Amino acid sequence: MPAPDDDPTDPSARPAGEQDPAGEARVVGVGPWEGPWPEDARYDPELLREGDRRNVADEFRYLTHEAVVAELDARRHPLHVAVENWQHDANIGSVVRTANAVNAAGVHVVGRRRWNRRGAMVTDRYLSVHHHADVAALAAWAAERSLPLVGVDNVDGSVPLETYDLPRACVLLFGQEGPGLSEEAVARCTAVLAIAQFGSTRSLNVGAAAAIAQHAWVRRHVFGQLPLRQEFHRGSH
Repeated sequence: MPAPDDDPTDPSARPAGEQDPAGEARVVGVGPWEGPWPEDARYDPELLREGDRRNVADEFRYLTHEAVVAELDARRHPLHVAVENWQHDANIGSVVRTANAVNAAGVHVVGRRRWNRRGAMVTDRYLSVHHHADVAALAAWAAERSLPLVGVDNVDGSVPLETYDLPRACVLLFGQEGPGLSEEAVARCTAVLAIAQFGSTRSLNVGAAAAIAQHAWVRRHVFGQLPLRQEFHRGSH
């Protein structure tokens, strides 16, 4: 994977002390390495010399981009995240950023190849992003790897995310902002899950929905929290 380039939307791309969009000075990362330099080849000499201002976790400070990706690859979760991209959805970047935070095995963009990377904040450089021409291609890719497609949308026949036992290895599939999952996507899924809502709006932003669903996976398979078992009726609580 290529090394991150300077992205003005990424806090790590701003020099230390530069003002953020809110007008407040902020310092990102750490300064030059103090003391004897580590002999480990995974460390980047330029970062050691100049400081590491990237927006990465402390354990990855001063490591080369390739070394960070290698560390992440060694501990990827068997969760994949897919999103349909028929209308150049600006929310895909947010979905990718959350997938990076979860350390998902990969992100899959279905439909249009080009997508708005602004919301990803450079996190797409730290995980694999796959493209599939259509839902059939994604389904074939998943079937070859015995990965069930699990849709997330509040369509007729959906079941509550909160009571569904998410598979450990799977592909969470999200639709477009607005229309949601396509009919073909719904037909290809082993289940379609709805996130409980109690307000006036009909649906959640796809970026928010993806974050909630991925966190549900984390709660189940990282922390061992079993899903709720009580009967749930949309609109009642």
